[in-house]
Amino acid sequence: AMAQAALGAAGLHFDELNKLRVLEPEVAAQTAQLREECRAFVDKTAEFQKIVGSLIELVDQLAKAAESEKMKAIGARNLLKSIAKQREAQEQQLQALIAENKMQLERYRIEYETLCKIEADQNEFIDQFIFQK
Repeated sequence: AMAQAALGAAGLHFDELNKLRVLEPEVAAQTAQLREECRAFVDKTAEFQKIVGSLIELVDQLAKAAESEKMKAIGARNLLKSIAKQREAQEQQLQALIAENKMQLERYRIEYETLCKIEADQNEFIDQFIFQK
């Protein structure tokens, strides 16, 4: 016990297997426990990083998918706009055609009325001519 105390004073200790150690057995046990806790902490940190990495990857994929859908939507909207413009242009062409045909119809109506008047005048002239004989 006295030799153990002298060794202890010199900073040397015997462990449970009676091997000579520089650290006190209790400090050595705490160190080993801390080492294990550190190892477990490092493992958990690595696992956490892996989870975060896969989460980031997933978010990236979702962002790409969202961007792709956004581009599709923009394309569809532009297509609809161009179709609407085409329809508008077609409608204007048809309106112009209708107006043109209405004017033509009016010309034909006036021409018809004129011809009817001429026919009536000619019939009257023929009737007068026949009655004069």
